[in-house]
Amino acid sequence: MIRLTNPDKPLYPAAVHVTKQRLVDYWRRVAPFALPHIAARPLSLLRCPNGAAQGCFFQRHHRRGLPPGLRPALIGTEEFLVIDDVSGLEGAAQMDALELHIRGVHVDALERPDRLVFDLDPDPSVSFDEVKRAARDFRALLEAAGLASFALLTGGKGMHVVAPLDAALDWPTFTAFAKGVATRLSADDPGRFTAMATKARRVGRIYIDYRRNERGASAVAPFSPRARETPAVATPVSWEELARIERADFYCLDKVERRLAALRADPWPGYFDLRQGVSPAALRMFAGARL
Repeated sequence: MIRLTNPDKPLYPAAVHVTKQRLVDYWRRVAPFALPHIAARPLSLLRCPNGAAQGCFFQRHHRRGLPPGLRPALIGTEEFLVIDDVSGLEGAAQMDALELHIRGVHVDALERPDRLVFDLDPDPSVSFDEVKRAARDFRALLEAAGLASFALLTGGKGMHVVAPLDAALDWPTFTAFAKGVATRLSADDPGRFTAMATKARRVGRIYIDYRRNERGASAVAPFSPRARETPAVATPVSWEELARIERADFYCLDKVERRLAALRADPWPGYFDLRQGVSPAALRMFAGARL
């Protein structure tokens, strides 16, 4: 168990009761649910030494003097951060890391991505009902490619649609497939979607950020708090449950803990047992690959 410095320090301007100690307690309670998503993946930590209101920065490299639960993983010539157990979650909190972001690979298979994620980022004028509709459209499109997918509230404005994969694709093919899916949806309904990051193209639309599927990119981890005014959490939800949810930041630390204690079924049933890959037909359809 880690010894915290300044455990009573408040971390959120609109929720002063959420201290560093409270963050550690949260991670200890949700670790059985969170660690299967986080462990053994290269991490980026969003550290906020002055709390969520100001001065946050990303750290993804290991260095001397870090808490022992954060270990180095050599990628090329650089040492990146990895955690394996609850001590790593505690260590991240000790470093004032409010957000944990994961890459789509495990450190023992860096050239074989196994997590496909699409970030649906709405323009402020787009309602959350439209975001939910977009997520269901994405689900249907991935089903057409033979892939089951899962819904994640980001704790911000939008959603992630996530599909676990069998790690059979290399990075160029994996990224081309992700781009092909995003551009297909945006081309089919350009009034609702854009796959281009330019601000002018995003007005009134939902930006489909497929670039989180590029080598070195990361996405917020399931069950990670967010560095915002209040301690909203990136929360896995079932597709059935999604219909009843009113906003992407619906779940905060307290609500997540109560929800996990009361759940009768995993909101992502079968996620870790699912063995699915991108078929040659799906690659031809979305990535234009020649096999």
